[in-house]
Amino acid sequence: MVNLIDHGQIVEISLQRPPVNAMNQQLIDELLAAHDTAVGRGSEAVILSGSPGMFSGGLDVPELLTYDRDAIGRFWQSFFLLMFRIASSPIPVFAAITGHAPAGGAVLALHCDRRIAAAGDFKLGLNEVHVGLPVPRNIIYALETIVGFRNAARLTTSGALLSPTEALEIGLVDELAAAESTVEVSLAAARALIELPPVAMNATRLAAKADFLGRLGTADDARIATDYWFSDETQFNMKQLAARLGEK
Repeated sequence: MVNLIDHGQIVEISLQRPPVNAMNQQLIDELLAAHDTAVGRGSEAVILSGSPGMFSGGLDVPELLTYDRDAIGRFWQSFFLLMFRIASSPIPVFAAITGHAPAGGAVLALHCDRRIAAAGDFKLGLNEVHVGLPVPRNIIYALETIVGFRNAARLTTSGALLSPTEALEIGLVDELAAAESTVEVSLAAARALIELPPVAMNATRLAAKADFLGRLGTADDARIATDYWFSDETQFNMKQLAARLGEK
């Protein structure tokens, strides 16, 4: 479900789960393994990319609805572990947001060091409340770190999806690129960063988000997310979403 593409000192981890790179247990496990492989082989930076027009559509709701409580609990533990592993990575991680990135797709990008988004008719944001799923506290921490408390509260409560231009205006993404050049622009930014003395750069990069990482490391959101998942409201809305997706 992922491809590892070598770019010299940089490894691109490309999500390859058509049609929308939706996240299930296998994709999360493969992303964790791919990141560990990149670090273990001595890479100096990682690029996370999607397919043309689609970074990730978020959670694979129809599949996750078939999971029992133990499986959902494991999924959330793995999901939050992946976010922590990316945020605390010993090497920089760049998100090449190659298209749409709602919900889980936006969450994945939030935990990267830098986000470069494809310009165009795409949508990004945390729209979980639209399908009855409360946004976990540690994800709100991530968003607050990037866009500030007021914007984070507004975006998560309303579930608003933004255009790439709107996302750039509030700092949700750092840069826009032509859709066909998003990975190349991300590679150029990564190459510029790793030209700096690596110990100083990476120590400073991690020190700058030490408070945020401390919050991620102590959150009990996997258990809370599991409880919410099986609430009447979330199950009702998720099943309606799955039915709509089945009609497409």
